[in-house]
Amino acid sequence: MTPLIDPFGRAITYLRISVTDRCDLRCIYCMKERMRFLPREDLLSLEEIDRIAAAFVARGVRRLRFTGGEPLVRRGFVDLLTSVSRHLQTGALDEVLITTNGVQLATFAERLARAGVSRINVSLDTLDRATFTRISRRDRLNEVLEGIEAAAAAGLKVKINTVALKHDNAHEIADLVQWAHARGHDMTLIETMPLGEIDEDRTSQFLSLARVREDLASFWTLTDLPDRTGGPARYVRVEETGGRLGFITPLTHNFCEGCSRVRLTCTGKLYLCLGQEANADLRAPLRASPDNEELQSAIDAAIAIRPKGHDFVIERLAKPATVRHMSVTGG
Repeated sequence: MTPLIDPFGRAITYLRISVTDRCDLRCIYCMKERMRFLPREDLLSLEEIDRIAAAFVARGVRRLRFTGGEPLVRRGFVDLLTSVSRHLQTGALDEVLITTNGVQLATFAERLARAGVSRINVSLDTLDRATFTRISRRDRLNEVLEGIEAAAAAGLKVKINTVALKHDNAHEIADLVQWAHARGHDMTLIETMPLGEIDEDRTSQFLSLARVREDLASFWTLTDLPDRTGGPARYVRVEETGGRLGFITPLTHNFCEGCSRVRLTCTGKLYLCLGQEANADLRAPLRASPDNEELQSAIDAAIAIRPKGHDFVIERLAKPATVRHMSVTGG
């Protein structure tokens, strides 16, 4: 089948799939304390997600990343991973990946490794218990740290994702980098993104990663690397720790020019850009026929209207660029 190429010549090789909008944390930059989650009957079945994933793999997608919400709270999720790993065995797929908050990771780490997962991203914004509780509105830091240890012991490659927050963890970033690198984990810093209505003022929390990099470079040697892992991060090696550090900068440096990703929600909407509302419904064509002809036509029509990029702007950070929360699209 023909590969998926958008109007700007970018090949679509990376599909992020949100299996649920539910989460067992309530991080202040991601969602409100009192969230209204989707009715369970609105969600795609795991078999339907598997079928859509297979349709994209047939069109040249080489990486599948499963996200949420928190994917590990979806019942049967590991069975889905085991099923899609058949594409690894045929060589049609390079990697099956997940992003998790780590709370349930100690329970699932060995099963994830057996299911074919090679790398995981774990969200961790602080090593301080009180700060973690304030950011996530839940006292679960110990469980996350135990989960990270269990993942490493199971042979999973772990990357730590940290959202840079001016008033909560700016002073702790260097310590987090050292902690991660000492354990052999890559780390990526992320600027806060204007997605969905939350209870906090994002403007006051915004921390430019250009400034963070300048601060780190004042006492560490940062060597630019050509490495790419399929995502938007730009990497450096911290010579003093020997580890790799990534920067995801949607506000201070637009990363859209080489974007190869599209996102599928747990209800079957295909979002063509994280920061735009352009989307297509894949659930209706999926359910209209047992074969994939209508589904593939819907995918083609969606990719044909893919926008050039997002329009995140620092000055408009107080107002969301999209009404949907990150947990809906897939973090």
